[in-house]
Amino acid sequence: MNRIELKLCDTQGRLFEKSFDEGYDSESFIRSFMNSSVAENLDSTYNRMQWAGEEYLMEELRSEFNFKKSSQPYAKEVLFWIGYIYRYWHLYTGESSKTILRIAPVRTMRRNYMMFHTMAPEMAVEDLREIYVQKQSEVEEE
Repeated sequence: MNRIELKLCDTQGRLFEKSFDEGYDSESFIRSFMNSSVAENLDSTYNRMQWAGEEYLMEELRSEFNFKKSSQPYAKEVLFWIGYIYRYWHLYTGESSKTILRIAPVRTMRRNYMMFHTMAPEMAVEDLREIYVQKQSEVEEE
């Protein structure tokens, strides 16, 4: 991962933190973002959005969604980690934000934060992918 890619991961982490500052419902915000045109632009090979800061990205998201407020958003460090890992995941595997969200839904990310936040990002991504594979095989066995 090069410096520019790591900076993009950091920017997305700070964007997710900003949702805390805005008082947005964390799960709803993250799901909306991962399915947004902003995330799709960040997923592309090159897009001007990749050079934008979290303030600009938040403005773009506000023009696309009407976020609901929550009195209990996720903790800032959890939000940062989820945002960082989701962007890292895309850069690491090339999978789209929509696909990543399907493999590792917001609640899965929150539930595994305590175990995975100290791991190398590649290891966290691989473990999250493995959780998905295990769940899929359990469903197929039923």
